[in-house]
Amino acid sequence: MSSRVVIVGLDCVPPEFVFDLWSDLLPNFRRVMLAGIYGSLESSIPPITVPAWMCMMTGQDPGTLGIYGFRNRKDNSYDGLGFASSRMVKMPAIWDVLAEAGKKTIALGVPLTYPPRPINGLLISDFLAPDISSDYTFPSELKHEIRDVVGDYILDTRNFRTDNKNQLLKEIYEMTAQRFQLATHLLINKPWDFFIMVEMGPDRLHHAFWKYFDPKHVKYEAGHILEHAIRDYYIALDAHLGEFISRLEEDTTLLIVSDHGAKRMDGGLCFNQWLIQEGYLVLKEPYDTVSKFSPDLVDWKNTKAWGDGGYYGRLFLNVEGREPTGNVKVTEIESLKREIQSKLEAQTDENGTLLGNRIFRPNQIYAEINGVAPDLIVYFGDLHWRSVGSIGHASIWTHENDTGPDDANHAQHGIFLMADVSEIHLQSANPPTYIPASHLRVGLSLYDIAPTVLNKIGIVPPKGMGRAPISSAMESLQDTAYSEEEEEELARRLEDLGYL
Repeated sequence: MSSRVVIVGLDCVPPEFVFDLWSDLLPNFRRVMLAGIYGSLESSIPPITVPAWMCMMTGQDPGTLGIYGFRNRKDNSYDGLGFASSRMVKMPAIWDVLAEAGKKTIALGVPLTYPPRPINGLLISDFLAPDISSDYTFPSELKHEIRDVVGDYILDTRNFRTDNKNQLLKEIYEMTAQRFQLATHLLINKPWDFFIMVEMGPDRLHHAFWKYFDPKHVKYEAGHILEHAIRDYYIALDAHLGEFISRLEEDTTLLIVSDHGAKRMDGGLCFNQWLIQEGYLVLKEPYDTVSKFSPDLVDWKNTKAWGDGGYYGRLFLNVEGREPTGNVKVTEIESLKREIQSKLEAQTDENGTLLGNRIFRPNQIYAEINGVAPDLIVYFGDLHWRSVGSIGHASIWTHENDTGPDDANHAQHGIFLMADVSEIHLQSANPPTYIPASHLRVGLSLYDIAPTVLNKIGIVPPKGMGRAPISSAMESLQDTAYSEEEEEELARRLEDLGYL
């Protein structure tokens, strides 16, 4: 059993990039795979940065946390929206459990840690911090040391939804290099039992550059100068990873994880426009120019439902006695949900092809329901289409994002790699591309991470904190082979990318 654990968190990394498509170009990822175990890591529902990373750190689902996205309804009013922050996290995270045992944590860039809360160790909060003049660290004086080490610390790229791709690419490389530089400094010079860093570079890269490399993308440009931007970044990322691993001591377990994956974005479904078309959402007056959705525009007395935009759709019913001007009787809720779900499942694109929407009910997928949950959660086109919340569109389908250029959406599976550092150091600098099937794990979940970390440090996970620790024992080929369903999913994703 290792006495210490390090997590390198890489936001939005899809399994097919690391394990398949570019495996032969990523020797340091391969070293970890060969030294330990790896597999796809199923994300939360929804698979988005907030709340996924905090679901991972607490072992709790979004319903239990009461956090369903970056923005959440604060109450049952129509305009009571608030941004998620660390103050919303009421469940203990890994570092809270470790602190009770006298163990120290260094947490760097974990989403939903701003504003920083006291921990037994050091915390540098995430990209949600407004700027580096704010108190974004614990203790607060740590930010002065950060300036001495890396200069002006980059919390995030200035704007990843931009047409200035060259500038954005430069910022992503700078941010990633700086994050690993700071992580290495803290790793070597500060005491810790658990160390976690999260780098947002892959996420920003996928959203901005996916169309240049994926022949299946609706805006693909063959032979574009940026065709290899994503591939080349992963090669650079692998080099950073190799340097970081070289600084890890032998009595350490390393985990490399992503909170979710990524896939091409085919377009946007104008959710509220569709609800207007179907008669569920009624405006005070018609709109023929694109406008941001606002509760002030709605005739609530005659409205039964409205939607929210983002990488996935959230549908809310206007329930009598719950919303201020609700008109859906409690006895009608179930039938209305079934009716809307049936229509959503039958939705097509502009060419008449079935989108393949997936609809979830929070009370069926979460252990608890806290806060104000959506009545329905919708993956448009199984996340190949985003939910567009604005109104006034001429069509319910669009290939222009209403929040700026965006090429990719999130996918349900990220990556998981785990190995003892002593075993990684034994691997050659250029390990074979073939990884024995006994190293592969299936059925892994984001909810396995918290108990795995605690178990590796020798602490029994609190009851209800995630699922169960992931075993690193080698299993038989039969136990670790892809299931038929996983084979089909992997084949579909690689075919979508044009490599089959």
